[in-house]
Amino acid sequence: MVSVKAYLGSIFYMTDDPAVVAVPDCYRYVADGMLIVEGGIITAIGAQRELEENLPKSAEVFDHTGSMITPGFIDTHIHFPQLDMIASFGEQLLDWLDRYTFPEEAKFSDPAHAKECAEFFLNELLRNGTTTALIYGTVHKQSVEALFEEAFARNMRIVAGKALMDRNVPEAVRDTAETSDRDNRELIARWHGKGRLGYAITPRFAPACSDEQLTMAGKLLGEHPDVLMHTHLSENVSEIDWVKDLYPTAKDYLDVYDRFGLLTDRSVFAHCVHLEGEEFQRMAERGAAISYCPTSNLFLGSGLFNLKEAEKYGVDVGLGTDVGAGTSFSLLQTMNEAYKVCHLRGHKLDAFKSFYLATLGGAKALNMADKVGSLEVGREADFLVLDMHSTPLLSRRLKHASTVEETLFVLSMLGDDRAISHTYVAGVCQHRKG
Repeated sequence: MVSVKAYLGSIFYMTDDPAVVAVPDCYRYVADGMLIVEGGIITAIGAQRELEENLPKSAEVFDHTGSMITPGFIDTHIHFPQLDMIASFGEQLLDWLDRYTFPEEAKFSDPAHAKECAEFFLNELLRNGTTTALIYGTVHKQSVEALFEEAFARNMRIVAGKALMDRNVPEAVRDTAETSDRDNRELIARWHGKGRLGYAITPRFAPACSDEQLTMAGKLLGEHPDVLMHTHLSENVSEIDWVKDLYPTAKDYLDVYDRFGLLTDRSVFAHCVHLEGEEFQRMAERGAAISYCPTSNLFLGSGLFNLKEAEKYGVDVGLGTDVGAGTSFSLLQTMNEAYKVCHLRGHKLDAFKSFYLATLGGAKALNMADKVGSLEVGREADFLVLDMHSTPLLSRRLKHASTVEETLFVLSMLGDDRAISHTYVAGVCQHRKG
């Protein structure tokens, strides 16, 4: 018999993009709410007084009164092998890769190292309220194996892939199109669809992949209609210039991926800082998505993503921490940085849009809004509990918040990992603060 669990607290979730559906029709808020879960699936949500009278006597009740229940955060771009080089000083993208990233990723040829890092990495995601993520592995098959093993043990909805790199990188992090094809096929067969795991074909970026490698990636993507494609696009000016030198006949950087069948409705492109309007238009027409990574874009000096332009063309956008160029696993802190980037771009990022990007927007970007990203009935019960008194300053400031929007904005400006009281995965607590 499936057990019934009920969770008490204020409840907030987005129902649509506030750039498309106006406030208040784009969200739902229940001040004294109850969330009911059976078998890891949400079966009811509403006011406590309306639902509790029909609650079975055998139901387990978890009282989070005074805290806010929201959907689990969704990180649409993060690098698991860059855990130990986070906060590395002084370089922009290409030099940063050579000086820090590739030497660190070479260590993942050791399965024991990969396993230890995977354990810490996933625990850190959960500690920050992230229940779903799209993740880069290294070129080494065992790095992805280790990540999937640990994610499966935690029942997390994780999508990951082995990085593809066969040129312009050190030998220790280089593969071939032939070995990539074999490794990807074996990883897909073993892990894709196992539990709540999914696979992504993962070219590092165009300069690190030969035509043969990108052709192989496009062929694999075409043969597996429910896997994602995950790569980088237009992050840094020097990177873009390099792509122009490597592909002088391409219309633009996006066109390089398009030529190899990698611009689809299952494609997620990280950064996209320097895209022009016509490129946004092509992405929208193909149904491709963007991972907006404000923290790393600022840290590496890459530039300011134009969220309004993406909205104008109707491109799906989610938030990404991009650890280790990003300096925090916290999507609350990432909302903070996104607000500042948008301000510098000349528009105001409101709290509803921030929480949309970190939840339902991310789910749409990863083609899984039917499963996660909101707290609608029938969705998987991935959610977190926000502690309104996690720091003295947050507690003091929230006493003066008079609306839901102001409360959310204060959380996105002052909140961090300390604000995550509990993280639930399929209705099971996988992190409890303290």
